[in-house]
Amino acid sequence: MLKVKKTLNNNVVVAEHPDHEEVILIGKGLGFNRSAGDPIADEQAEKFFVLKDRQEQDQYVKLLDFVDETFVGIMNEFVEKLEDRFQARVNEHIHVGLTDHLYFTIRRIEQGHGIKNPFLKETELAYPKEFSVASELTEWLNGQLDIRIPEGEIGFIALHIHSAVTNRNLNEINQHTQLVSELIGMIETHLDIKIDRQDANYLRLVRHLHHAVERIRNENYVENHDSLKTVLQSEYPVCYSLAWKLMKVMQQRLKTAVPESEAVYLTLHLQRLEDNVRTSL
Repeated sequence: MLKVKKTLNNNVVVAEHPDHEEVILIGKGLGFNRSAGDPIADEQAEKFFVLKDRQEQDQYVKLLDFVDETFVGIMNEFVEKLEDRFQARVNEHIHVGLTDHLYFTIRRIEQGHGIKNPFLKETELAYPKEFSVASELTEWLNGQLDIRIPEGEIGFIALHIHSAVTNRNLNEINQHTQLVSELIGMIETHLDIKIDRQDANYLRLVRHLHHAVERIRNENYVENHDSLKTVLQSEYPVCYSLAWKLMKVMQQRLKTAVPESEAVYLTLHLQRLEDNVRTSL
C-alpha cells in the first residue's frame, strides 16, 4: 500500500512510494474524497509515473491548476498509445512538456491563431517514425477534442515524441532541426538554386545532415578519405568550398570540432543535388 501525499484533482494524486519516493497516480475518481495520509493501493491506478526532478513535479502540479481534468486524461491516454506504438516506456517528462505545449496550442487554435512550422519537412525527414506516429495520434486527438489541429503542429508533436523516445533534451533537438534548416538555406543561397523539397536527393541530403550532426555530437567520426578529398576539391571546387562553409557553421553551433572527412560526403551530396536541379531547369 502507498500513502497519499497530495490530491491534485479527482483523477490524480501524488503518493509516497517505497522505491521512488514520490509517484503520480492517475485513475478515474482516484483522488475523490482522499486526503493526505490515506492509504492507496497502486493497482487502483490506471497509470503511475515518476517525476524524479523536483522542478518537473512542480511544473506538473502547476499545470493541473489550469488544465482541466478531461484534457489531462486525454494526454495520459495519448502517452499510453505512444508507448504501445513504440513498444517501450518513454521519458516521463512528456507528461509535462507535451501536455503544456498542446494545451496552449489548442487555446491558440480556438482563438483563431494559425500554427506555422518552417521546419516541418526537415522534421519529417529526420524522424520519419516519430512523424508518422504524431500524424496518427493527431488524428485521434482531433476526434477526442473535436478540433482540427493543423499539419504544422504535427512536426512539433513529433519532436516531443522523439525527445521522449530517445531521452534527448527537447531544446537540443529543436536546435539541431533549426541548424539543418539553416544549412539548407545556405546551400540554396550559395548555389543560387531553389531545391525541390520532394526531390530524392534533397531527402538524402537532409538525412545526411541530421546524421552528421548526431555523429559530431557523439564524436562518432567517419573514416578519413584524403585521396577522394583531393579529387573532389579539384573536380567540384564550388561544392567543396560550400561544404567547408557548412562545416564551419556546424562547428560554431555545436561547439565542437567537425572532422575533415565530412567535407567528402557533403561535397558528393551537394554536387548530386546541384546537378539534378540544373538538369531539371
